[in-house]
Amino acid sequence: MNLDAFLKTDPGDVGCGEAMELLHAYADLYATDAAAARQRYPGIAVHLRACGPCSTDFEGLLTLIAG
Repeated sequence: MNLDAFLKTDPGDVGCGEAMELLHAYADLYATDAAAARQRYPGIAVHLRACGPCSTDFEGLLTLIAG
């Protein structure tokens, strides 16, 4: 990550570590109620908008949940 990207990081972003710890719970809730998921886990929602790799993992979980 370059310095410019770091300085533009939203202070609400929980980072990859915390996002990955709770991504399964976020995805489960998001699959049934996206607004509730964003409200309950705002830091994860912020992080997923900024992090391509975590967003890819999230999309994969949603695909698995949808079955």
